[in-house]
Amino acid sequence: MSTSSKGTALITGASAGIGAIYADRLAKRGYDLILVARNESRLNELATRLQNDTGRSVKTVVADLADKQDLRKVEKLLREDASITMLVNNAGVGSVASILKADVDEMEQMIDLNITALTRLTYAITPVFVEKKAGAIINISSVVGIAAELLNGVYNASKAYVLAFGHKLQKELADTGVRVQTVLPAATSTEFWDVAGYAAQKDNASTMSAIDLVDAALVGLDQGELVTIPTLQDGADWDNWEAARRALTPKFANAKPAPRYGIKS
Repeated sequence: MSTSSKGTALITGASAGIGAIYADRLAKRGYDLILVARNESRLNELATRLQNDTGRSVKTVVADLADKQDLRKVEKLLREDASITMLVNNAGVGSVASILKADVDEMEQMIDLNITALTRLTYAITPVFVEKKAGAIINISSVVGIAAELLNGVYNASKAYVLAFGHKLQKELADTGVRVQTVLPAATSTEFWDVAGYAAQKDNASTMSAIDLVDAALVGLDQGELVTIPTLQDGADWDNWEAARRALTPKFANAKPAPRYGIKS
């Protein structure tokens, strides 16, 4: 437990699961906390426990980040609270439903939370961190952002967005003192699976505990990783995949179609 403050970490989706573990671990590392979630009773219970256990200041904000008014409230807080030194964009929702069974209004709400809210909160805090020349943004993506054939198409696409968004942020903010880490959990034992409609996954032998996920992700942050995939046993596999992806980029710059299309011009 740290006695000196490292500033304040604002964590979304903080009332349970991965967000609650981040709250516990960051408080023990010396961060004061602002916990954002919809469930007021859970937030208050967690805040009381963490204050008692760590002595840190813990504030709560009850907000549904898929609601524009609530989202703007949190954006304002990020822009105006000078104590904030870390943003953990953890709030999100998932699904396992196919396109033939999923409700499109629910898919739109997923986009609002997984993409729009994360983007707006990042846009709110980034200029503040750049001005300070310090700060950390942790965005929770998922391995399905790469393994696109798993789970639900909209969910997978939303997590691919978080990964791509993080890559660009890392490039643009490389010399500003602002750190951006993208975390890609695989199956993790949280209530995510209950909401997504596949609770049995929580008990699968390949499912990681939320504690192990967050602890590994924070070690990755300490080690300076830009992308952290706690379940991937050989980090070289990611390095090789990423190098191959980047090697394709210059090959896209051609004014004429490839010969395989047989187009003469």
